[in-house]
Amino acid sequence: MAFVAKGRILAAAATALLVTAGAAQAAAGCGNNSAGFSEWVQEYGSQAQARGIGNRAASALNNAKYSTKTINADRNQKSFKYSLDKFMQVRGGQTIISRGRAHKAKNAALFASIEKRFGVPAGPLIAIWGMETGFGSSMGNQNTLSAVATLAYDCRRSEYFRNQLDAALQLIDNGTLSPDAIGAMHGEIGQTQFLPASVLRYGVDGDGNGRIDMVRSRADALASTANFLRAHGWQAGAGYQPGQANYGAIQGWNAASVYQQAIAIIGAQIDGE
Repeated sequence: MAFVAKGRILAAAATALLVTAGAAQAAAGCGNNSAGFSEWVQEYGSQAQARGIGNRAASALNNAKYSTKTINADRNQKSFKYSLDKFMQVRGGQTIISRGRAHKAKNAALFASIEKRFGVPAGPLIAIWGMETGFGSSMGNQNTLSAVATLAYDCRRSEYFRNQLDAALQLIDNGTLSPDAIGAMHGEIGQTQFLPASVLRYGVDGDGNGRIDMVRSRADALASTANFLRAHGWQAGAGYQPGQANYGAIQGWNAASVYQQAIAIIGAQIDGE
């Protein structure tokens, strides 16, 4: 998901993980630069193990590096301040519509099965897929655990990202996330850019192979996105333009109004509305 903060702060992701009292107190300090990060990581890892996190995840966390690139990206999210027309131009709205129609036709059976299961049509899913990663072509080049740990340590939104860090450690423990996974600057994962807590809560097996792979399986990524929207109030058969019943679910995906409007516009064009 593009964080909006990729502002998202995703409404559901904020509650996607139950945090124990011990977790809330873990490594309580924070910092606005790399000083102290390594010590903080070691303390956080030790306390995570005391809460039941396994050696595999704890070892991966100990290898996390402070990411200045992640901090810079977090402080410079300018595109969400554009007008709608400028945002559509910068994000390649017309290209997404054109390519999205082709993806809908090529994957008709997949989108039909997702709509039958979750009630979400192809258009908004394809709009999100295209806007987030160019249909899986650009999923990021940042170490996921380093990105999330950096933001968990950073003082600006440390509590929120400590939830995400706990989720990432759980995903590594259960084999859903590789210890050296690569993703976007805020720790977003896969073809539709879920933050770790959202993978933990809304990730589903879309291709029936018994596991969730948000990176290599477009079926898993798209079905999980539909599951996210349904959990945020999506009603099968209802409209998703501003003022319609399903627009609120789109708002749950991203807090930026231009992003919400772009999903609705691009989705409608792909769906032929």
